[in-house]
Amino acid sequence: MTTLPNPVGRHTVLLHGIAVGYSDLEDIDPALGRARGRFRPGVGYDLVQPVFRLFSEAVPAPGAEVADAEKLDRYHRSRDALGLSLEDDAGRRVRTTAIHISDYSDRKGGTIEIEVLISDRAYWKSRGGAGSRG
Repeated sequence: MTTLPNPVGRHTVLLHGIAVGYSDLEDIDPALGRARGRFRPGVGYDLVQPVFRLFSEAVPAPGAEVADAEKLDRYHRSRDALGLSLEDDAGRRVRTTAIHISDYSDRKGGTIEIEVLISDRAYWKSRGGAGSRG
């Protein structure tokens, strides 16, 4: 994974126009089309948090083995049905194939992280010239 300067600034995750949260997506891997970072919940996070908590219940710690495959399957179906979108700091929509929020905030020292699979060639060009992605 590569950490590059973030010339596009803060990203907003939206649920049908409602701000779910924000991230700088500070860790990127253009070759894989993946960006990650710390996630800061917005006013609409309560609407989607139960879906992302399904993941933390199915996978009890970051990087751990799956403890509940059925719950993990429910998570994937529910997350995909949300229809989340991503915008850059200028309000431009960024084309994604998946947005995953890893919410372990209910645990001592827990955090909320985001991982986004981005299929938008223009986005990668703006993040450091990785325009061959796509």
